[in-house]
Amino acid sequence: MLKKIKDFLGVDIKTDKYKKVDDAKFGKISNFKTPDEWVRSTCGYCGVGCGLYIGVKDGRPVYTKGDPAHPVSRGTLCPKGLTEHEMVDASSRVKSPMIRKNGKLEAVEWDEAFKYTSDKFKQIQKEHGKEAIAVISTGQFLTEDFYTLGKFVQLGLESNNYDGNTTLCMASAVMGYKQSFGSDGPPASYEDFSHADVIMLIGANIADNHPILKLHIARNKKITGKKPTIIVIDPRHSKTANMADIFVPIAPRSDLALINGLCYIIFEQGWEDEKFIKERTSGYREFRSHIMKNYPPQEVAHITGIDVKELYNLAKVYATANKSLSAWTMGVNQSSIGTDTVSAICNLALITGNLGKEGASPFSITGQCNAMGTREFGFTSSIPGYRNFASESDREEFANVIGVPKELIPTKRGYAYPQIIDAIDRGEIKALWVTATNPLVSFPDQNKLRRALKKLDILVVQDAFMSETAQEADVIFSASTWSEKEGTYTNSERRCNYAKRAVEPLGKSMSDANIVIEFSKYFDGKYELLFKDFKSSRDIFEEIKRVSRGRLCDYSGMSYELMEKLGGIQWPCNEQYPEGKKRLYTDGFKFPTEDGKAKLLPVDWRPLAESCNPNFPLTLNTGRTVEQWHTRTKTKEIALLNNLAPEAWIELNPKDAKKLKVKSGDRIKIASSRGEVNNLIVKVTEVVREGDCFVPFHFSEQLINAVTIGDFDEKSFEPNFKQCAVNIYSEAVPEGIKMQEQEIAGILEHQRVDIDIVESRAKVKKDTFKE
Repeated sequence: MLKKIKDFLGVDIKTDKYKKVDDAKFGKISNFKTPDEWVRSTCGYCGVGCGLYIGVKDGRPVYTKGDPAHPVSRGTLCPKGLTEHEMVDASSRVKSPMIRKNGKLEAVEWDEAFKYTSDKFKQIQKEHGKEAIAVISTGQFLTEDFYTLGKFVQLGLESNNYDGNTTLCMASAVMGYKQSFGSDGPPASYEDFSHADVIMLIGANIADNHPILKLHIARNKKITGKKPTIIVIDPRHSKTANMADIFVPIAPRSDLALINGLCYIIFEQGWEDEKFIKERTSGYREFRSHIMKNYPPQEVAHITGIDVKELYNLAKVYATANKSLSAWTMGVNQSSIGTDTVSAICNLALITGNLGKEGASPFSITGQCNAMGTREFGFTSSIPGYRNFASESDREEFANVIGVPKELIPTKRGYAYPQIIDAIDRGEIKALWVTATNPLVSFPDQNKLRRALKKLDILVVQDAFMSETAQEADVIFSASTWSEKEGTYTNSERRCNYAKRAVEPLGKSMSDANIVIEFSKYFDGKYELLFKDFKSSRDIFEEIKRVSRGRLCDYSGMSYELMEKLGGIQWPCNEQYPEGKKRLYTDGFKFPTEDGKAKLLPVDWRPLAESCNPNFPLTLNTGRTVEQWHTRTKTKEIALLNNLAPEAWIELNPKDAKKLKVKSGDRIKIASSRGEVNNLIVKVTEVVREGDCFVPFHFSEQLINAVTIGDFDEKSFEPNFKQCAVNIYSEAVPEGIKMQEQEIAGILEHQRVDIDIVESRAKVKKDTFKE
């Protein structure tokens, strides 16, 4: 009782617990969690790929510190990275495999879980065909896990209905690079942020989503002697916009039209790089004709809301700089025209010669810690090593490398993620195996998804945490997580980082690769065919190296030891580039196309599939916040992060808040034609403009994807998460905002404002949340 009183009064300040002690590696640290050892590793959250040390005490992780020697993060970490050790022993961890019995999930031994699941899979395939089983993977696995799972699904289960949750975030970047350059693969390095004269961030709120990249931008002035011009293109005045010298508040999803309009002005003014276009690109005449015919500045101004004179200024700043870098994330990718928007950004770089040199590139920033690893070796949308399903030589080469019959290699890609859900809904797919992803929070149009999943004969979830999806599973394969397994992550700049095992797996959990290998033994002959030589993660990595040899994503010169020594290695790494290569498509480095040149592609903007209307007069934008990760399976029990961002909120412009008679702190309901979310706390702010609103998607308790639209890019199958029509309902205005078509048109016209050009960071408009 005395202890409780002291805690309440603040008398007991826990001196012993929080006193600092000396640590040989990091100086002063907290006494109560002084590690017995520090294990060098890599962060397992986002695609930046920060180096860190895991502090281990009594066999469990107790501390996380940035690695001062790592070239990506230089000793720094974001709030998630600093607290990453806390998720390893969270109460939501799944410690043993489980089977649903009499409606309740019960812990079982691995043999029972594997036998039950394999029997169900065999029965389903016997009755409905091999492809009646589908698998949805992740961007969170180690590359060794991805490769093992893909190999088993495609060649063991012999179902090509296999895709990853990376389709929800990076598929448009993949397809855009493929159609422009002939292959996936971001061509730049983070250090290019430190050398560019102009940095154009398009739909990229790096301050929230990739904060460590800001440090590379901050180093620019020290390296170049002058501050770069930072352009931020975004409908929302995000935290990243506070860095901008030029903020471009475009109309929602009008970025493709904007980029095409800039190309028009560059051609009109003669600012293009004729030598680069002639020597390094194809399709110039058709592309120029398309642009000059369809994207004059007046039309682009109408679409984007950006004044004509500011379009000219923007084009001049980008095109006349010596080195211009464009970078983008989900604001571009998560769009029903995301693939073509990526190619438009590549077009802009190509016509100005901003590729293959220091400080200049079209640079896709990856979302998850190993979205690159699954793109390279996951066996979902391509054969490992960036090989094409449709290419007989690629199939034969891969089969020969891994020692399987060529006939076993699929000749085409199976269903993509949203197509898998549709096929379940139709009754075509009977079994779904979900690994390290949580579709019951992350997928759009949740009502449709939940209806489909109820039709399955069996749902298997492989995860380290009891996610919302795991709670609905028939079987759970309990996986180990970050710090409990060994392997590699590849980050946005193609840097393959070594993630070292620091502690033993919790309970009976196993690494994802080991789960797949052990499961394969329940299918006649599959273990012997596919995995007989896989005794460790190093064995898997050695096969990955052989599979990659001679390919663009060449890992053949890498080793775990060299990665640890160098702080990761950027592919290609081989005899020619023994310590990796910083940039792709430098002079003499051809594009993997038929003629060795990049393609200038005529691509077109299209209006939104769902526009504002009298019943739903506002546009919803969704996104992330720095304190949380995806669907919070990893972060929901970390006190620091949840104290900073405990629940979802809705950002409303003061004019819309006035219509609803609400202020910051009030609660509202948001709805679309698909669903609704109640009890969202209001933040009144000029971060969003009139007619727009913003809600982070992390929170299952306020499931914003019950509202979002199932509208997908026809090339990448990536969802259009960022725009849909909604209405908002308050206690004072229970009928919601009512507008006529002419009123909506008036607001849209009012939004067509000049770019907010700032003379210095000190003059940038700050977020003005009303208390």
